[in-house]
Amino acid sequence: MSTKAYFTPRLFAFLRELKANNNRAWFLAHKSAYESDAREPMLRFIEDFAPRLRRISKHYLADPRPVGGSMFRIYRDVRFSHDKSPYKTHVAAHFTHDAGKDIHSPGFYLHLSPDEVFVGSGIWHPDPETAAKIRAAIANSSPAWTRGVTTPAFKAKCALDGERLNRPPRGFHADHKLIEDLKLKNFIATASFKEREACSPRFMDRFTEVCEATTPLMRFLTTALGLTW
Repeated sequence: MSTKAYFTPRLFAFLRELKANNNRAWFLAHKSAYESDAREPMLRFIEDFAPRLRRISKHYLADPRPVGGSMFRIYRDVRFSHDKSPYKTHVAAHFTHDAGKDIHSPGFYLHLSPDEVFVGSGIWHPDPETAAKIRAAIANSSPAWTRGVTTPAFKAKCALDGERLNRPPRGFHADHKLIEDLKLKNFIATASFKEREACSPRFMDRFTEVCEATTPLMRFLTTALGLTW
């Protein structure tokens, strides 16, 4: 059981101020607050989550390196965006498969912002080829998929993302018994938290519990894509 609080109200206060002052001059003047209240706590969280993640799957990584690791950069890619705000107003980490970050693979995700604190497990916006592999696996291994998203632990801790296609995906009939699952756009389960919960010494345990509850889903998605669980 964890007895350490990683995140504090200062993190969320910093992100609120950043949202109101999303410019380089303000960020540079407050970079020490970003490092002490956002980056360093998240890196410690990632480092301490690593042994827990290895117990879930030895092929998923919690990498505490400040550059190139599990933590997302604070800097936005504005090249193709109408919004030229240079900084993200959230902090996040993604725990990916050791086959490489450049492949379309599932992962465990942590998102912290003043408006939204949530944990996600699965794969968000897969490309067409990846989505087709997952749908084929659902259709061909219906019991394994159904078990993965209906266990008592899963239903108690999280829920499937509800965004779906308007029509059945190509190659599947509208009367398929799992058509609503086959129409999913994202194969991901999420669990929401409040700021005060993210600041609790129990948050590491709560995060781990969600990851453990989604293990059957993650195992299904991982093997559906030909990766080692």
